[in-house]
Amino acid sequence: MGVSGDDVVASRALRAPWGKIRISVSARGVREVRLDQVSRRDRGDSPILDEVVRQLEEYFQGERRRFDLPFDLHGTEFQRRVWKALARVPFGATLSYGDLARKAGSARGYRAVGQAVGRNPLPILVPCHRVLAAGGGLGGFSGGLPLKKRLLAIEGHSFVRG
Repeated sequence: MGVSGDDVVASRALRAPWGKIRISVSARGVREVRLDQVSRRDRGDSPILDEVVRQLEEYFQGERRRFDLPFDLHGTEFQRRVWKALARVPFGATLSYGDLARKAGSARGYRAVGQAVGRNPLPILVPCHRVLAAGGGLGGFSGGLPLKKRLLAIEGHSFVRG
């Protein structure tokens, strides 16, 4: 899922511990974090983009536990409700898809919640890596399970099983 080029005022590749990621921002806030597509050139500049880069670098170094950034999230009302609930999951905490469904006001909608989590345009910032399968297994992650394990390790978790 990519963002419309018309909304993006600036984008930049950032070196993460596992490789590059691409951050795109609009005039209103962070629009997208891509874990898998970095071939495009950097475009424009923005104070919001500078701040996103700074906060992500601090997170990767273990110096930041919470992001304080404006988000420009586009999705259905349900997706935005799920993403908002997900953004409130604290650093180092995890929850199940069922738990997240309850927090998003859709207690029996854990499958729909899983789909909304999978469409999260701001992984890491809206911490979808903190959602685990029932029983505590890793479940899925758009960036792959090795990356999910790395992000959880930054937050003090270690997983032997997948």
